[in-house]
Amino acid sequence: MITYRLRGLLNLHILVTTVVAAAFFLFFAAVAVHIPWILLTPGLNLMGCVLAIVAGMFIGARSLFKIGGRFHVIGWTDSAQLTTRQISLVALMLFTLIVATKDRSISRLFLAHYLVLGWILLVVTNRLLPRYLANLAFGRLHRLPTLFMGSKASLEFLDAWIVQKRHLGVTPIGFLSDDYQGGQSGSLGPFLGKSTELARAIDERGAAQVVLFDVPADKEETSRIIEVCQAEGCRLLIHDNVAERLPIPMIVIVEEGHYFLTNQEEPLEDPSNRFVKRLFDLSISLPVVVLILPPVYLLVWVVQRWQAPGPLLFVRPRGGRGRAEFNMLKFRSMYSVAEDTEKEAKQAQSRDPRIYPFGAFLRRTSMDELPQFWNVLRGDMSVVGPRPHLPKHDDEFSQIAKAYRTRQLVKPGITGLAQIRGYRGEITDPAVLEQRVQQDIIYITQWSIWLDLQITAKTFFHILFPPKTAY
Repeated sequence: MITYRLRGLLNLHILVTTVVAAAFFLFFAAVAVHIPWILLTPGLNLMGCVLAIVAGMFIGARSLFKIGGRFHVIGWTDSAQLTTRQISLVALMLFTLIVATKDRSISRLFLAHYLVLGWILLVVTNRLLPRYLANLAFGRLHRLPTLFMGSKASLEFLDAWIVQKRHLGVTPIGFLSDDYQGGQSGSLGPFLGKSTELARAIDERGAAQVVLFDVPADKEETSRIIEVCQAEGCRLLIHDNVAERLPIPMIVIVEEGHYFLTNQEEPLEDPSNRFVKRLFDLSISLPVVVLILPPVYLLVWVVQRWQAPGPLLFVRPRGGRGRAEFNMLKFRSMYSVAEDTEKEAKQAQSRDPRIYPFGAFLRRTSMDELPQFWNVLRGDMSVVGPRPHLPKHDDEFSQIAKAYRTRQLVKPGITGLAQIRGYRGEITDPAVLEQRVQQDIIYITQWSIWLDLQITAKTFFHILFPPKTAY
């Protein structure tokens, strides 16, 4: 079947690239002993490093499966991103090995050279190898002559999908359709008649696989097609087009033999993923709370006494996971006035007169958000996630963006995917709100610890070089 072919091709690619990375390490070690400035000792046992490289490459292989069907046409940008993940994990495994074994014999300069040169080699390998492996694995002897059946509209709609599967050996040999009236047949091959002529078409064309694009409404007709394929020893692949008739994209999940459609994946419903994310939150929030917050608290308190006396912190309710409210902490960046719910609900604008001078600096550098690491430590928030809003704004925004409440399936974050992509600051346009919500949903449905690391790193960059929307 097509899925097994793709999976096998991906596994083969992972194996070859892992061998390339490990073999290049040994080759470079043999060369490096003759390069004086690298300082690599001859005869050094490097098998531990080789195992670390293999482990890093296999762990990094998860990124390859996300590429999936376009794996054979991977571009240079995707190749560079994939390789960066692989080399980062290889570096992490090598560093862990050196720390665990307290090994000081291997040259750090050698490892640095290997990681840089290995990155270049793997970028080229990841870019060129997939097409070569596809041709090798699914050449002439492993072609899959495929016959297509369905309505003219379905055949035209899935024409691009058919083209993308050619690298897996899927070879169109013709199609059957009950409503075809002539015209362009795309990549399907010749028109072979109506669905009742399936048995004849299989025999004449030597089909090894039949792809049915429309499930017949008549159960007896469906049974007939299945029986014909079984009698001819022909694989049958039935396209489920129920999801395509719905207004939003759906995915199929299987629960104890029952098939369900859902509108999104939720990786953070996996307890192991939540555990990993919580460890990540604690690893960042605990050092910040213990080491960074105390001196910053003192600095902000002193400047506030001078420029804008009043409470050190701004504490107000925000909407959290499952629409539960919590009190979010921020350094106060506005002049202290009597509590006014309506004024507080007004979003801050550029050069807002309510903001005192040092408060503007706090907002521009995002330092006003630092107390929220207490919220992360308490478990109300996460380091990365959709930004929380006032409950009043939650109600208003949910009336504008239909999917807004989806953001509250996970804990809110200090930073998020929407923020690093430029959607931060005042929301003045419904289109901007829609884009921000869309980015949050992408984060929820595509979460990974690697994505959290990327967002965190880019957030630090934005702190050093604040975007125009930071105020």
